[in-house]
Amino acid sequence: MNTETDRERGVLSPADRAYLLGDREMSHEQSKRNAEARIRRRIHAAMLDFDLLLHTLPEKDRKQLFERTTTDEEFLDGLRAAVAFLYLGTETYGVDFEDVLEPAIRSSEEYLAATDRAANVSVDVTFDVETTVESSLEGVATRLDAGEPVTPRELFSLVMHGEYDTRDHERIRLVGTDDEQTADGFLERLASYLGGDLDQTSDSQAVIRLDAATGNRDDDY
Repeated sequence: MNTETDRERGVLSPADRAYLLGDREMSHEQSKRNAEARIRRRIHAAMLDFDLLLHTLPEKDRKQLFERTTTDEEFLDGLRAAVAFLYLGTETYGVDFEDVLEPAIRSSEEYLAATDRAANVSVDVTFDVETTVESSLEGVATRLDAGEPVTPRELFSLVMHGEYDTRDHERIRLVGTDDEQTADGFLERLASYLGGDLDQTSDSQAVIRLDAATGNRDDDY
């Protein structure tokens, strides 16, 4: 998660970022509600802007923007976060992500075929997600309290649930850190989110050393 607040304004202003990160206090409840409403309006307006960008942004500008995905890891992380934000929002609140993804990919592939290959194509998009429950959050918490190691994804899920306080630990042991499903930089971001330092003891094991004075944040990962 990028916690730099003074970046050039995007969807969020520097003040918006500071508020979401808990670095900006609101003196009145109404001020807090106003800030949250403003952020929601900006996100809504940004979604509408993408329709304009898709159809009017020159190819040369799109090329310059997305060429950086090969060298700018923060930009690539932002792309992943954007997809995750859309997936969580649609799946949680009434729209199947598939209904967003499939027509978007189909029309894009048709456009690429027409412009790059001067061809008309038929596009078949298959989107399938299979989720297997591997451990309960209660079980993960019990293992942590006993000083036993957990996987990065188990720790992430427990922290995101929001009811477990890692401040009770001076360090958290992790196993399975070489799992191919653990994206590059994930461990570092998780440790930073918890206010700790990452010590990679081997390819498959690591330790997050926590600062006892730093608590969990309430903002989104």
